[in-house]
Amino acid sequence: MIKQRNPKKKWIYGFSDFETVKSRLLGEGKEPRNILGGKGLGLMEMTQLGLPVPQGIIVTTEACNSYLENDEQLDDEIWIQIKEALLALEEATGKKLGDPRNPLLVSCRSGARTSMPGMMDTVLNIGLNSEVIGGLEETVSNPAFVYNSYRRLIQMFGSVVMGIDDEPFEEILSATRQNAGVSTDTELTAEQWRLICRSFESLYKQQTQQSFPKDPLEQVRMAIEAVFKSWNSRRAIIYRNATGIPHDWGTAVNIVSMVFGNRDNQSATGVCFTRNPDSGEKCHYGDFLVNAQGEDVVAGIRNTLPINKLKSLFPKLFPFFDDICDRLENHYKDMQDLEFTIEQGKLWILQTRSGKRTPQAALKIAVDMANEGSISRQEAVRRVSPIQIDSLLHPSFNLPSKANAVVAGKAFARGINASPGAAVGAVVFDADRAESWSKEGKSVIMVRLFTKPDDIHGMIAAKGILTAEGGATSHAAVVARQFGKPCIVGAQDLRINHDAKEMTSNGVCIQEGDIISIDGTTGECFLGSLPLTQPDIANQTDLKELLSWADKERRLQVWANADNSKDALRAIQLGAEGIGLCRTEHMFFQSERLPIVQRMILTTDKAEKDAS
Repeated sequence: MIKQRNPKKKWIYGFSDFETVKSRLLGEGKEPRNILGGKGLGLMEMTQLGLPVPQGIIVTTEACNSYLENDEQLDDEIWIQIKEALLALEEATGKKLGDPRNPLLVSCRSGARTSMPGMMDTVLNIGLNSEVIGGLEETVSNPAFVYNSYRRLIQMFGSVVMGIDDEPFEEILSATRQNAGVSTDTELTAEQWRLICRSFESLYKQQTQQSFPKDPLEQVRMAIEAVFKSWNSRRAIIYRNATGIPHDWGTAVNIVSMVFGNRDNQSATGVCFTRNPDSGEKCHYGDFLVNAQGEDVVAGIRNTLPINKLKSLFPKLFPFFDDICDRLENHYKDMQDLEFTIEQGKLWILQTRSGKRTPQAALKIAVDMANEGSISRQEAVRRVSPIQIDSLLHPSFNLPSKANAVVAGKAFARGINASPGAAVGAVVFDADRAESWSKEGKSVIMVRLFTKPDDIHGMIAAKGILTAEGGATSHAAVVARQFGKPCIVGAQDLRINHDAKEMTSNGVCIQEGDIISIDGTTGECFLGSLPLTQPDIANQTDLKELLSWADKERRLQVWANADNSKDALRAIQLGAEGIGLCRTEHMFFQSERLPIVQRMILTTDKAEKDAS
């Protein structure tokens, strides 16, 4: 239990403070999620359930709002409580910040009350410095891991906290790999990582005019303030505007003791959904990387392994992992999106939340969970929004066979079908341009190597998203599913040349502005504009079942707006009880009727007018 100096105002909670939360926050009439954020509350609840969660503390959303309202100044009492909480964390873990032999290293992660994937900032490996690095190098069997972790801290801290462009760091990494004749970071030696760290420190000093901070407490404070500031970043504001999240909620900050998926080849990190977020099928869905940290997976900068490979690579661990997935879904009564790390064969759960899903998946999951008895039928109806139902009525490509697909438009690439649906538009390689072209009335497909949170405005504006890298739980995939955008990721044959504003794939060269069609359901990409077809609602049994449950709860009748017999028939098939509005002027828009109406209006001959 974390002690507090001022019992009147509690700014900090530990993951083990579950009983305190119930007695204090609920006693004050406060919703715990609103104060602790969704991520922090999830970590606290999983700790209470006895799941393997690293120990940590939560800096509340109220502390964030205090910071922002106080001209981005951290209140002295808040900082005192944070330092006291860190001392308690040291005692609980048996480690100490800055101790070269047994250092406490922590991550600093955002956590709003409603999930905003990738919109706010994270810093990992806080607490490393040259002295700690020296001590660790003598005590661990894999010194490459130590220097790799330190370079990650410098890079993330420089980018997130100090606003340094990420590209110079990546250029150093790329040049080192090229000179070493290797293709992946995991092939670099400890000495090569040590030289990279020196280059990163020099770059940091060159860009900021100050040395990289060595004091772990200073690193923690600066990281917390950076996460608080990221609540008002451009991408976060755009996301909140698009999803209707209030701007005055603020974010909590979770300071979590580090576990490492990049220690060795018996370590890994990944993301797993307890059901398929594309289709709603009840199965594990996600991806992971061996010898990596979590940011590598969600950023999409390395192509990942499917989650079903976990069973063969970690056979002793998998039954435990499978059981945790079931326990979390049963506890929350919803599909869960969880992050995990395996450190030298030990499993840790870093986060759980209700997973973002496509409209198709939302429908199936709601119906299935009601039929399984997990939730009521009334709750199933509440979980599927009218907007999601509307999206199920949108068209898809009219491609009955592969042969027809080739005839209709040449297939030039294939990737992972990350978010279903069909989209046609002009290729654009830049998020700002995607937004501006969309405002001009153009339909665009945004194509990127991989998307970053700063691309959110372009993703919202685009009709569809295509990336050359990334997996099923990469940033592009998660955001696209939430907004119902067709999305293909990991199209490995794509080669994007931003300077020339063109891409090539399988011998095909496509310029920015060229029209392509992408099928997020199959993962296929085609040249040109492919024909679309309306979905067959009559065969959507889950939709019919959910609407029948809604019929039993509603008190209003449903009458359709239909302008012709085809619309009227479709409305009746979908359950409308009658036609409430029929606009006669629209009835005359049909090609066989319009000329008659035009003659009737324009003629001066009474007989012809009467005949019309």
